[in-house]
Amino acid sequence: MPNIKSAKKRVRVIEKKTLINMAHKTALKTAIKKFEAAAKAGNKEEAQQLFNEAAKKLDQSVNRGILHKNNAARKKSQLALKLAKLA
Repeated sequence: MPNIKSAKKRVRVIEKKTLINMAHKTALKTAIKKFEAAAKAGNKEEAQQLFNEAAKKLDQSVNRGILHKNNAARKKSQLALKLAKLA
């Protein structure tokens, strides 16, 4: 445990940020799973809408520093490929 006041504060701040990041990651994973479920069901219109939402959440995660930009780009590419296979 830290003894210095500023180090104690950093521990508190990091715990808060960790919880926020985990919430964003959970929402991102949920959006991706919803898209994949719609794609598996063959519902093209719903899959297109959910793809847009998932791509938006991926971009937001990059801007927040939760994901690396190449990781998000790879995931968006994989999702786009699944969407294209529906057509």
